[in-house]
Formats: sequence, structure tokens, C-alpha cells
Amino acid sequence: MTTLNEILDRQSHEKYATDAGVLMHKKMQHVVIDNGIEQGDSALISRIKNNPEMLRFFNRTAKTEVPLAGMISGKFVSRRIDRLCVDDERKRIDIIDYKTDVNHDTFYTMYVAQVREYMTLLGMIYPEYKIDAYILWTHDFSLEKICSKQV
Repeated sequence: MTTLNEILDRQSHEKYATDAGVLMHKKMQHVVIDNGIEQGDSALISRIKNNPEMLRFFNRTAKTEVPLAGMISGKFVSRRIDRLCVDDERKRIDIIDYKTDVNHDTFYTMYVAQVREYMTLLGMIYPEYKIDAYILWTHDFSLEKICSKQV
């Protein structure tokens, strides 16, 4: 039998995790690193610069918190992409989704499904573009490639 204290403790942990995720998204939204320009939280900038593969997601042309909606398998889906980079010249799109979880496995299947929905919706808009999708695990700033859509 679950006690009231256990329920309150779980709710407190869930609220803390949600609040931490919201704060991280707000901070990440304002980070720009491009040709000597650095804007945003200096600690985040430092962590991003430690992984040069991430720099392309934080240039001036990268879009943040991009709304996206459409029909997938007859169901209306509305999502928001954390970072979107569109390169029309190379017909390439890179997306990144931030996750604050320390344990990658807890919701991994759900996260991959979410990223695949982004790719499906983007594929409808940009059918001739290659799309690569990543998760940025913000607790250690590791970047994990989740999937690709080739043309």
C-alpha cells in the first residue's frame, strides 16, 4: 500500500524534474554561438563548445521552439522542435530534442517515438531533404543520433 508521504514525495520529484526541464529549455533557447558571437548562458555555451559537433545547432540561423503539426496515420499531431537547422543549399535538416533525464532508459522508447514524429512531419514539408535527428542529454551534454531519413 502506497502511503501519502510516498505519493507526495513522488509528486515533488516529478515537479522538480518538470521545472528543471522548463528552465533548461528557456536557457537553451537563447544560446547563440556563431563566428565569435556568443549569446546566452555562459556555462551552457562552455558546455556546448566542448562538443564541436553541437555548434551547428546554435548558430544564428538555427530556429528554436519550432511549432510543427500535421496528420500521422489519420491522427492530428502537434509538436514543438527544440532546435531546427535547415540547409536549403544542401537539402539537409538537422533537429535536436533536449532531454534532462539522468537515466536515458526510463523514457527512451517514448522519446525516440517523439523524434520520429518530428521527422515524419518534416518529411511531409521537405520531401527531398535528408533529415537527421538527435537527442541532447543536458545532464552531461552528450549528443545522441537517433535516426535519419535519406532521400
